[in-house]
Amino acid sequence: MRAVLTDLSIPRYLLTAAAQTLPRGAGRNAGWGVAGLLSLRDDLPEPVLPDAPGWVLLRPELAGICGSDTAAAHAKSSPVLSAYYSARRQIFGHEIVAVVTATGPGVTSVRDGDRVAVDPVLSCAHRGFEPCRSCRDGFPYVCERFDEPGRSGCHSPTQGFDAALGGGWGEYVVAHQTQLHPVGAIPSRRAVLAEPASIALHAALRWTRRGDRAVVIGPGTIGLLLVAALRRLHPDLDITVVGPGAFSRERAMSAGANRTLEPGPRVVEALAREHGGRVIRPRLTRTPILEQGVDVVFDCVALSSTLDLGLHLLRPTGMLVLVGSAGRQRVDWSLVWNRQLTVQGTVNSGPEPALDGRPTMAHVVEWLGDPAYPADGLVTHVFELPRWREALVTASAGPRAGAVKVTLRPNPDLPLLE
Repeated sequence: MRAVLTDLSIPRYLLTAAAQTLPRGAGRNAGWGVAGLLSLRDDLPEPVLPDAPGWVLLRPELAGICGSDTAAAHAKSSPVLSAYYSARRQIFGHEIVAVVTATGPGVTSVRDGDRVAVDPVLSCAHRGFEPCRSCRDGFPYVCERFDEPGRSGCHSPTQGFDAALGGGWGEYVVAHQTQLHPVGAIPSRRAVLAEPASIALHAALRWTRRGDRAVVIGPGTIGLLLVAALRRLHPDLDITVVGPGAFSRERAMSAGANRTLEPGPRVVEALAREHGGRVIRPRLTRTPILEQGVDVVFDCVALSSTLDLGLHLLRPTGMLVLVGSAGRQRVDWSLVWNRQLTVQGTVNSGPEPALDGRPTMAHVVEWLGDPAYPADGLVTHVFELPRWREALVTASAGPRAGAVKVTLRPNPDLPLLE
C-alpha cells in the first residue's frame, strides 16, 4: 500500500524545526521545512479488519489537508505534540470521503460500494476499553483515552490513523461503522468537507445565542464553514469576518458574512462605526475597547494578536470561542475578569443535544447535499499522492497560492463525482 506517514528521528525533528527559521523559499521549501517529519512509502502492508464486530475497509476518494496536519508536519506544534504525532507512526489524513470496499461482521449501516464521509473521532468503547466518562456521557470528541493504542488501534481525535489501520493520505483506511456517514451522490469536492464543516457546526453550537452580533476571526476553511453554519442557524445574525487579503474576504462574503475587515488596529473603530458604538481608551493601556461590543467572537487563528483583538471586541458578559489551537500565547486576560467574559473551547465534533443527539457530521452531510449551501469552490486543489510535498506547500501558502482547501487523491482510479 502507498501512503504518506510520519517518519520521526531526532535529527529529522531538529532539522525540520530549524528550517522554520529560514527565509521562505530557502531551506523551508527544500524538503525539511515543508514536510520533514513525513515520507511517502509504497511498501506498507494493506490494513486488515480488526477481529471485532463493526469494522469497515475503505478506499479514499479525496482527503483534505488540515492546518493541524501542516503544523505537525512542519514541527510547528509544540515539541511534545509534534513528537507525539510522529512517534505514533501515523498515516495522516482525517478529512476523508471514501468508498466502502469490504465489511466485517456486525456491519449493518453500510455496504460495499457505498460512498461515506469519515468521522475521525472514535469512542474508546470501540477500541477495547471500558468506556471513559466522556464517552459514557456522549462526548467521544474529548475521549480521555484518545492517545492510548487500544486493542483495535488508536484513532487520534486530532490527527490521523495508526499506520496499521491505513489513513486518508493512503490507499486504504479502516474505520468503525459508527464513524461513517453515507454521502450518496454528493460531489466529491463537497463531500470531503464533511469533517471540517462538522467542526465548524460544533463550534457554532458552543454559543447559546444571546444577542445579534458575531465576529469570526480567520477566514480559512473552518472560518468560512463557520460563517456558513452561523448563517444557517441564525439567518438574522450580524456577522463580521476579520481576515487578511481580498481573496479570503470575498469568499467570506459568499459564505454569508455581512461585512469583512482587514485585521489591524482599526478594527475596533470600524465596528464602532458599523454598530454606532463608542470606543473606550483606558488610561493605563490606551488599547481601544468597543463599548457596545459584539456578543460572541469565534477565533479560528488563536494567536496572541487575534485573542487580544477578540477580547477587546466583546461586550461585557460576551463569549470568546477558541476554534483555533491557541498553544502558549501571551494574552492580557484582565478583560475576562473585569468585563466578566466567557472563554469557551471547542474541539472536534460529535453528538449534539441541540441537534436531538445527532452527530454534527450527519447534520452537515444534509447541508452539503443542498446546492444552496455555500461549499462550491472551497476545494481549490487536488493532488495525487506522488505530489504530496507540493500539496503541503500549497496548503501552507493558503491565499498566497489561491488555496482554501487542498486535497490529496490517493486512488486516482476512483472517479470523482462532479
